[in-house]
Amino acid sequence: MGFLAGFLLLAILFAYTFWPEKITFTQQANTRLDFLRERRDMVYSNLRDLNFEHRAGKYPAEDYAAQRDMLEAEAATIVTEIDVLERV
Repeated sequence: MGFLAGFLLLAILFAYTFWPEKITFTQQANTRLDFLRERRDMVYSNLRDLNFEHRAGKYPAEDYAAQRDMLEAEAATIVTEIDVLERV
């Protein structure tokens, strides 16, 4: 009797664990605006990291200025494109 109850409990737990759900996961397609927002956040994060590392003495002034200018230019381009897409 105990063996039958254990087997029944095991079967119920197995069915509960592996039974397919009726609600399937659907992934939302990212739009160009979503991509730009993610990229903007990444560039801002890189700027923060660059500033921190420069203050810590890991970057010489010339390299810091070149990297900062490049990242700021990219951020400006991204923000401009985001503004254009949000107006539409």
